[in-house]
Amino acid sequence: MSTTTAPSAPSTNDVDECPPETRITKSLLGYGIIAGPFYVIASLTQALLREGFDLSRHSWSLLANGALGWVHVMVLILTGLMVTAAAVGVSRQLRSRIAGVALGVYGAGMVGAGIFPADPADGFPVGTPAGMPDVTTLGLLHFAFGGVGFLAFTVACAVIARGYFKARDTRWAAFSLATGVIFFAAFAGLASGGTGPLVLAFVAAVVLAWSWLTALNLRLFRDAVAMRAS
Repeated sequence: MSTTTAPSAPSTNDVDECPPETRITKSLLGYGIIAGPFYVIASLTQALLREGFDLSRHSWSLLANGALGWVHVMVLILTGLMVTAAAVGVSRQLRSRIAGVALGVYGAGMVGAGIFPADPADGFPVGTPAGMPDVTTLGLLHFAFGGVGFLAFTVACAVIARGYFKARDTRWAAFSLATGVIFFAAFAGLASGGTGPLVLAFVAAVVLAWSWLTALNLRLFRDAVAMRAS
């Protein structure tokens, strides 16, 4: 007579549970993965649908004006909050407080830029006179928050590039450094009052910056998973 022995339940020691700190880090990095696609897709969708908006002349910040301006305001604030959360995850995974603080300042700058929208300019929204307007207090605050945020983003790129150079990861070091240099140069051109090609160059730099940030958080997320599995 044969007997069948029921399999015993695994003990708690056999269950490889992800520790809370790793779960938190992965969750924070997850916000960094989705922040870029969310911002770029939402902004481009508005740019294509909003009457009078011209991608070759108008910066995305102008979308915060007009009857539907609240949409871009919310996009800026939500994206900024996601970047701020991701900054904590980046700091934890890279063990770099400076990189985390710099990215956190960038996220906070986006929130501030959403709370204080840019002044209407150059024919947008419809009915706005052509050319650059007189700067209001709100517009000045928008530029200040955006400028500080963009500078902080550049610092984050440089710090992270340095870390990857030290780790002998030249591909990621070059990617990070190039992103920071291109983004800063494009912002400087736009801040100088450039229009036309400089606006398009800044749009391209923004897409590059968000692509880098998404890729960075995705890499760090995978690194966190791999470290736990090893």
